[in-house]
Amino acid sequence: MTAKGARSLLAVAALAVALAAADTYVVVLALTDMMAGVGVGIESLQRGTPIISGFLLGYIAVLPLIGRLSDLIDRRRILIWCLVIFVVGSAVTAVSVDLSVMVVGRFLQGLGGGGLVPATLALVADLWPPGRRGMPLGIVGGVQELGSVLGPLLGALILIVGDWRDIFWVNVGLGLLCLLGVALLRPRTRTSPSRPDAQDDPETTPPDARGASQTTPPDARGASQTTPPDAQDGPERPHRTSSVLTATAWVLALLAAALWALTLLAPPALATSITWGVPFVPIEGLATRVGTPIGLAAVGMSFLLALVTARRWLPLLLAADLLGATFVAIALGSLVLTFSTANPETEVLGPMGVWLLPVGALAAIAFLIRQRTARHPLIPSGVVRRRVWPALVVSVLVGAAIVAVVVDVPLLSRLTQDTDETDAALVLVRFLVAVPIGAVLGGWALRRLGPALVAAPGLALAAAGILAMAQWERSSLDDVVPTTLALIAAGLGVGLAIAPVNDAALADAIEEGHGAVSSLVVVARMVGMVVGLALLTSLGLRRFHLEVERLTDPTDTEALLDAAVIQVQTVLTGAGIAAALAAVVALALGFRPVGHHREQPHPSAG
Repeated sequence: MTAKGARSLLAVAALAVALAAADTYVVVLALTDMMAGVGVGIESLQRGTPIISGFLLGYIAVLPLIGRLSDLIDRRRILIWCLVIFVVGSAVTAVSVDLSVMVVGRFLQGLGGGGLVPATLALVADLWPPGRRGMPLGIVGGVQELGSVLGPLLGALILIVGDWRDIFWVNVGLGLLCLLGVALLRPRTRTSPSRPDAQDDPETTPPDARGASQTTPPDARGASQTTPPDAQDGPERPHRTSSVLTATAWVLALLAAALWALTLLAPPALATSITWGVPFVPIEGLATRVGTPIGLAAVGMSFLLALVTARRWLPLLLAADLLGATFVAIALGSLVLTFSTANPETEVLGPMGVWLLPVGALAAIAFLIRQRTARHPLIPSGVVRRRVWPALVVSVLVGAAIVAVVVDVPLLSRLTQDTDETDAALVLVRFLVAVPIGAVLGGWALRRLGPALVAAPGLALAAAGILAMAQWERSSLDDVVPTTLALIAAGLGVGLAIAPVNDAALADAIEEGHGAVSSLVVVARMVGMVVGLALLTSLGLRRFHLEVERLTDPTDTEALLDAAVIQVQTVLTGAGIAAALAAVVALALGFRPVGHHREQPHPSAG
């Protein structure tokens, strides 16, 4: 593997991560238009919540499974399949005319986009040895944050010249370009005895080792043990059987794709035809395009395709602990749906939280039991150890701090400056631009300093900036210089911690668990954002109601505004404390540079 090959693949993978991150916020300005496109009016704004929560659910719920899969097969294959899913989800969203179809499309976008992050972080560990990963990790973290900044801007630019559907067609085009780049670039990774398929080289990889780790249970490495005895009579028969199944799968895939295209597009020439229009008429009680005869045929063809190809993908999922991953998905999904559907200005839990939280708690308990009893658990032994623990804690606390700034600074702008949501969001640009700059600087600093010496001061700077924001009053946003300094300090500080956290976690996890530990770091940050916002909002609302109770005139709008400002101050104070705690915990990430006196730099990794 040459340095050029490693850097080129990292560039393409990082671009894909940025594209997925941008998609998280790209719908901010187009949400009402998207709702109108599927027949949901502005008066039913709550019904549009799944358009956002569906993406978040796909992004976070299956991250541990994808992270584990990236440890069992070549990272490039994971990147390719994640990009395929992202492109398909973007196309489904672009052509949707039903809310349910749009939510499915957004879920697929989140599923593919979320899987790109841990696979790319683990890819860095494959391509660069310990001690040389700081800058690549900083770049990945930086472009991820930059994508979040550019998302609303990209959506706004596209809306100037087109409509909301064009946003997702642009996603399709950019996603296909990234897919082509990942498919063409094939750098040779560093040799890993536990990942025989890591080089993805048919000349050097044993036939029985391709597509499965040596840590994979023998009965889950493919079809060798599921092949009927009579299929092993001669050397040619298994090959013929495999060729027939492959050809059948391709035929079914093409038929399924054609049926889905007809279902979702419903070409007017066919759908309105007296002769050919019957398959496009919804069945009674199923008022969606999927509920038509041709839509049900597409569902049936997809199910048949899954059955025919099950011998290829099911053993791999079982090897990755599908049952444990299901428990995690239910637990994380319950958290996401409980808190992401709530209005952070007025409530803590969403309308489904009363029964979702107990379900999530039971699923979490089931997962812990599964971890202890499974022969090959979702999170392998040796993944979460030593500095991985503080890395996860820091990620949770940083997630809580970030989301408080992202939500409550624009809220303060709307309260005190009489701005709309777009203008209020622009106040955040100084913070959001500083985060990727800090991420790259943090990665660069790891060349000479240990993770703790980069992350802890950075998070202390972030805490200082956020606590300064917590002192803002009604007229504070009018003072450009002090507000800018506070926002930039918070953004740079948060960014400085991104690469050190990932670097320390990857260094201490076992090598065949890099995908799993990368997914856990991302999940920890997302959980911190979801749960942290709820807890901090709860404290803010409690303070708001206490202030209101003290009012002699509950109808005094000026006094109510002051109480709302105090609510924001309370939330930001909690976020500043979270960042300060993260700075203290970050001291456990290690004071010596990762890889110091451990191994020499690999000459081919650049």
